Amino acid sequence: MSLIIGMAGKGGTGKTTLAGLAVRYLAKVGKVPILAVDADSNANLADVLGMTYDRTLSEAREEMKSSVGNVSITKDTLIEMRTQEAIVEGDDFDLVVMGQPEGSGCYCAANSILAAVLDKTLKNYPYQVIDNEAGMEHISRLTARYMDIFYVVSDASRRGFTAAVRIWRLVEELGITIKRKYLILNRTRGEVPQEVQDIIKEENMTLAGVIPDDSSIYDTDQAGKPTSFLTEASPAVAKANQIFKETLFE
Repeated sequence: MSLIIGMAGKGGTGKTTLAGLAVRYLAKVGKVPILAVDADSNANLADVLGMTYDRTLSEAREEMKSSVGNVSITKDTLIEMRTQEAIVEGDDFDLVVMGQPEGSGCYCAANSILAAVLDKTLKNYPYQVIDNEAGMEHISRLTARYMDIFYVVSDASRRGFTAAVRIWRLVEELGITIKRKYLILNRTRGEVPQEVQDIIKEENMTLAGVIPDDSSIYDTDQAGKPTSFLTEASPAVAKANQIFKETLFE
């Protein structure tokens, strides 16, 4: 069984923390091996997972694009080598960081080769969790042409929810193939405002769940510790795991 999970949302809504918790949940229930993909140019998934990385795929692409006249190795071989070097191996899951967007010049050839190599690499992982950007720029980064499950993450703020609605609509406009799409309201305090409930209904959004604001997430992050290591003693983690249990394998 293959399962590709995508996360998107406005910055600051807790999207990356939820991506890390999804990786941890999959590992907990024995759904391995997992590849965690950080497709956000503001890469933070490694911190959430307690990992470090030395190379990104964008660096591999830049190197391939600039390699001229080297007859000792083909560009295909070079980028395959660099892609493997960019994958950080863990016990139950591995991590790859996409890195910064394209620079100046034409990246068509580099992107085509990287897409082919990445497609082949992804086939080694039956479970993938992709932490995307709110603006959906990851489409050009070759990581989200198809997803089984897509979580749009919002907090209780008006701007956060507005961004979530925009992403929800944008996915359909871009023609991405998605089997199931859910909204997660994160970091909420009290009841969900009626205005938000009305928009959810009008937009025909499927609400997967509401995660309470949890100071332990903030405190752990401020202490420089991986937030995905928190246990279900954290109300937010307990609720997130419940959402994953009810939506990932329905």
